Amino acid sequence: MRRLGPLYLQVLIAILLGILVGYLFPRTGVALKPLGDGFIRLIRMLLAPIVFSTIVVGIARMGDLKEVGRVGLKALLYFEVVSTISLAMGLLVIDIIRPGAGMNVDPHALDAHAIAGYAGAAAKTSVVDWLLNIIPTSIGDAFVRGDMLQIILFSILLGLALAQVRARAQPLVDVLDTFLHAMFDVVRMVMRVAPLGAFGAMAFTIGQYGVASLVSLGELTALIYLTCAAFVLIVLGAIARFTGFSILKFLRYIRAEILITFGTSSSESVLAPVMEKLERLGCATPVVGMVMPAGYTFNADGSSIYLTMGALFVAQATNTPLTLGDQLVVLAVMMLTSKGSAGVAGATFVVMAATLASMNKIPVAGLVLLLGVDRFSNAARAITNVIGNGVATIVVARWENAIDMRRARQILDGQPEQAEEQLALSSD
Repeated sequence: MRRLGPLYLQVLIAILLGILVGYLFPRTGVALKPLGDGFIRLIRMLLAPIVFSTIVVGIARMGDLKEVGRVGLKALLYFEVVSTISLAMGLLVIDIIRPGAGMNVDPHALDAHAIAGYAGAAAKTSVVDWLLNIIPTSIGDAFVRGDMLQIILFSILLGLALAQVRARAQPLVDVLDTFLHAMFDVVRMVMRVAPLGAFGAMAFTIGQYGVASLVSLGELTALIYLTCAAFVLIVLGAIARFTGFSILKFLRYIRAEILITFGTSSSESVLAPVMEKLERLGCATPVVGMVMPAGYTFNADGSSIYLTMGALFVAQATNTPLTLGDQLVVLAVMMLTSKGSAGVAGATFVVMAATLASMNKIPVAGLVLLLGVDRFSNAARAITNVIGNGVATIVVARWENAIDMRRARQILDGQPEQAEEQLALSSD
C-alpha cells in the first residue's frame, strides 16, 4: 500500500473518485454505501477495547489518585471554556451575516413529520436521564452498545482499583498493555482500507443527494465551513501558540485523519489513530486515554458552532424576532444540552430540538429547513471536533507537564528521527 503513496494522498484521490462516480453514476454511488459503513464499523469495533485498555493501564501506572482527579478536572474546565467560545462564535457569525433573513418561511406550512423522531428523542432526554445513563446496567451491556461514557466510567473505576494494589495488579496491567499495543496494530491494518471507505461514503453522498444539493442552502453551508475554519485557525491556533506548538503543523501531522473524517463525515472513524499519534507525539498515555475519548462528549466544538448557527438560522428564516436576552438564553441552554448528546442517533438535531422546545419561541418545525444541509455540514463539524480534541489533549498534557514538548516540536517539524534519538538518550 505504501507504493501507492502516503495515506492522506490515497484518501484524497478516493474522495475525488467518489464524487466523480456519485455524479456520473448516481445509482452506483448509492449502492457503494456499504463500503463507507463497513469501514466505520471496523473502526467502531476497536474503540471500546482501545479506550478501556488505555484508561485502565494509564491510571493503574499513574498510581497517584490525586493526579487522576486533577487531569479530569482540568480537562472538563478546558472543555467548558472552549466549547462555550465555539457556541458564541457561531452565534456571532450568524447574527452578522444573517443567511436566513428574507426567506419568509411560514412555520405552520412546514411538514414537521421529517423531524418528529428528533423532537421525540429530545422530549425523552432530560438531565437526570443523561446522568443515570452514564452508569451502565451491566459492564457487558456498555461494551456491546459501545456507550463511550459508560466505558470511560468503568475504566476509571477499574484503573483506580488496580492503582491501589499496584504490585499485585502488575501482571494484569502488563497483559492489558500488550493487548492495547495489539489493538493499535489492528488499527494500522484497518487504516489500509480507509481510502475504500472514504470512496464509498463520498460516492453515496453525491449519488443520493445529487450535486444540486451541494448548492442548496449553499450560503449556510459555506458559512458553517468558514466559521469552523476560522475557529480552528484563530481560536485553536491561539491556544496552540500559547501552549507552544503550531496549529498548522499539527494539522499537517494529522492530515490523513482529517481527510478520512471529511470522506466519512464521522469523527469516530479516526479516534483510535489520532490517540496513537498523540502518544507518538509525546503525550502521556493516561492523559490521552482520559482526555481524547471524553472530548467526544464534552468538547464537540464543531457541533457547538452548528447548534447556535442552526437555531438562529431557523429564527431568521421564520421571521422569529429574538432579543439579545433571547440569544443569550439559547447560548446558556446549549452550554448544557450540547454535553448530553453522546450515543444518540442524530445527536445534533436532538440537542437543537431540545433547546428550541425549552425556549418555546423558535418553531421546532423549522428544523426541517436544515435537513438538506445537515449531511454536507456534518463533515466540517466532525473535522473541527477531531482537531479540537487533539489540541485539548496536548493542552492538558502540557498543563500537567505530561508531554515532551521538544520531542513534539521535532515530530511536528517533520523530524521524527531526531525525536527518537532524543527519546533514546533520555531513557539511557
